[in-house]
Amino acid sequence: MSTVTSAERAAPAGALSERRPLGDRVFQILALAAGLLVLVILVLIAESTSQQATSWFSSEGFSGIFSVAWNPAAGKFGAMAFVYGTVISSAIAVVLAVPVSVAIALLLTEVVSRRWARPIVYVIDLLAVVPSVVWGLWGILVFVPWLNGIYSSIGSGVKGTPVVGNLFGPQTSGASFFTAGIVLAFMITPIVTSLSREVIATVPAIDREGAYALGATRLEMIRGAVWPHSQGGIVGAVLLGLGRAMGETIAVALVIGSSAQITSHLLAPGDSMAAVIASEFGEASGVFRAGLIGLGVLLFVLTIFINILARSVVARSTRRARGA
Repeated sequence: MSTVTSAERAAPAGALSERRPLGDRVFQILALAAGLLVLVILVLIAESTSQQATSWFSSEGFSGIFSVAWNPAAGKFGAMAFVYGTVISSAIAVVLAVPVSVAIALLLTEVVSRRWARPIVYVIDLLAVVPSVVWGLWGILVFVPWLNGIYSSIGSGVKGTPVVGNLFGPQTSGASFFTAGIVLAFMITPIVTSLSREVIATVPAIDREGAYALGATRLEMIRGAVWPHSQGGIVGAVLLGLGRAMGETIAVALVIGSSAQITSHLLAPGDSMAAVIASEFGEASGVFRAGLIGLGVLLFVLTIFINILARSVVARSTRRARGA
């Protein structure tokens, strides 16, 4: 039996909301304050770093900032080589990590039983919490020396071959764009796998059962029922992994080679925005220091853009699924 009186039914919605319990109102205020606090912190970070990078922006100008030349001794602080290194190493990481991550997520949700999936999930979660400096030390001490011989064989084999020769020709060191991309792929694979697994797990069981009832094989069921429902979420997971790769610092600084250059040769040494900040900030001053802070501002803007893009993709996928 309803306890709502006719007077309460006739009262406006605002009057009813005003009579909510005090605890609900306090919780709403605290949640709103927490959300606004995050935005305020982001704005303050952007403002303070931009102010400290003002001398770099004013001395170099737009063309100087996006030039290739980075020579602190000569007073040249172009950022394009580091932007290029960040984008290339992150792109390599995404290309290598995404197929493996999605395959593992499908394996854990659609192929193996929960009993066997649980230990695999534990291992993946453990990989996600390995500190980046550990990945970097492993890369420079173990992985880079091991790759030297492999890179030499690849370079000799493709030497003189159009396109491929320019990308993987003879190299000088195991520390390179491609090595940084591989290490980043190891680092973002657990993240993309975990997020993709959670998205795939939300596919309604009735969709799977309906596909099987129509005579679909497991592969056809994944293509027809699982993938359309999970596509947006997986894309969002990939973009979040990309944002993590672009902001990685220590691991990349140890294995990328620390050479500010733009080249199509993926086995050549390079550098990234986060790596050069970590390696050179301690000895920087004046415009040099402002330039490094400016690189941080550019990286900050770039990673925020990637995360906003990821959220928009996920939101659009959610709206499409509800509309369907």
